[in-house]
Amino acid sequence: MKHKTIAIVGTLAESLVGFRGELIKDMVAAGHTVYAFVSEITFTQQLRILELGATPIRYSLSRLGINPYQDIKTVYQLYKLFKQNHIDVSFCYFAKPVIYGTVAAKLAGVPLRVTKIEGLGRPFTPPPSGFSKKQKLLQKVQVFLYRCALRFSHHLFLLNPDDKRDLIDKNNIKTGQVHLINGIGLNLHHYQFQPSVTAPVRFVFIGRLLNEKGIWYYLQAAQALKEAGYRAECWVVGAPDQGRDAVSAALLKQKVHDGVIHYTGKVDDVRIPLKKSSVFVLPSYYREGVPRSTQEAMAMGRAVITTCSPGCKETVVHHKSGLLIPPHDPHALFNAMKAYIDHPEWIIQHGAMGHQLALHRYDVKKINKNIMRLIGLHTAPLSSATQNMLKTKRVNEAVKEASAEHIDE
Repeated sequence: MKHKTIAIVGTLAESLVGFRGELIKDMVAAGHTVYAFVSEITFTQQLRILELGATPIRYSLSRLGINPYQDIKTVYQLYKLFKQNHIDVSFCYFAKPVIYGTVAAKLAGVPLRVTKIEGLGRPFTPPPSGFSKKQKLLQKVQVFLYRCALRFSHHLFLLNPDDKRDLIDKNNIKTGQVHLINGIGLNLHHYQFQPSVTAPVRFVFIGRLLNEKGIWYYLQAAQALKEAGYRAECWVVGAPDQGRDAVSAALLKQKVHDGVIHYTGKVDDVRIPLKKSSVFVLPSYYREGVPRSTQEAMAMGRAVITTCSPGCKETVVHHKSGLLIPPHDPHALFNAMKAYIDHPEWIIQHGAMGHQLALHRYDVKKINKNIMRLIGLHTAPLSSATQNMLKTKRVNEAVKEASAEHIDE
C-alpha cells in the first residue's frame, strides 16, 4: 500500500496539536507525509507541529466572520497549496475547513477527500427559549454550504448518530461513505485511572465558561447545595471567556466570596483537578460531537453528570457510569449532585464503570487505526530508525523554510 501525502486542515494550531496530534503521529509513523494546515500559529506551536513529524502551513481563514470575498480567497489559497504540495489526501475538520477545504481539494484534483464534523455547533444549539430567527437562518446557510461541499467528500466521519440524523438524513445531503466513531479518543497512558475523592464530595466543572456549556446551571445548583446545608465542594476550572454568552469574572468572584465555589482559573493540565475530584459535571446544551472533557474524566475514573443532549448522552450509561439529566434544568442537576452526596458509594462504582467504558471506547490508538483503515491508508508503523530519519529530514526542510519566512511569536 503506497504512502500518501496528507493535508490535515483545521483552524488554530493550538487545537490541532491538542486534538489532532495523536492522529498526526500515527500517520507519520506509518510513513505518510503530513502537512498541518492552520489559520493561526505561533513560533512555539510551529515547533510542536514539527516535533509531531508534520510540516506546518499557514493559510488565511476568517473563523467567525461571514465574508464571501474572504471565503473565496481562502478556497483559492488552499487550492494553490494543495497543488503545490502534491496532496493525495485532504482531511478537513471543523465547519469552515470542511466546507472550503473540501471544495478546494476537489478543484485541485486531490484524489481522496475526507471530512470530519465534530458536533453541529452554535447554529444548532437550542437555547432555553428555542431557536431564534437568526439561528434558523444560519442553519439554512450552513446546511446549504455543507450540501455544496460534502458532495465532494469520499468519507465523512461523525461522532454521534443525532448529527447524522439532523444534518445528513433530515436535509438529504449527498456525500460519500458516512462513518460513526466514538469521539476523537485519548492517549490512555496520559489519562490514567486515579482513586476518587469521597470526603468531602468534590464536584468539578472544567471547560469554557459559557452558558451553553452549562456553567450558569452549575452555579445555580452549587448555590442550592450551599443553601440546603450540604458541605460538598464545587470547583470551577477554566479561563473567563469574552463572549456575550460567558459568565462574567465579577460573578465568579462573587460566588467565590460567598463560599459557593472554588475557582482555579485555567490550568495547563486538567489531570490535576480531575485527580482531586469526586464527580465531573458537564450540564451542556451545546450541540457537542462527543465532549473530550467527559472522556478525560471517565478515563481517570470519575463519575459523570451530564445532559441527555446530542453528544453528551453518548458518554454516560445512566446509573452505571454516571447520571443523565435534562438540559436547561438546574433543579435536576441539584438532585443529581445531591444523589452522589447521599450515596458516596456511587462515586466509586460509577467511576470504575466509566473507566472501563473509556478503555473500551476512547483509546486513540484504536480510533486512529480504524480511521486510517476506513479511508484506505497504510497503518503499519515503520521501523524506529526510518521514522527518525524521515522526521529529521522534514524538520531540516521546515527549518530552512522558516528561516526564509519567520513566523512571529
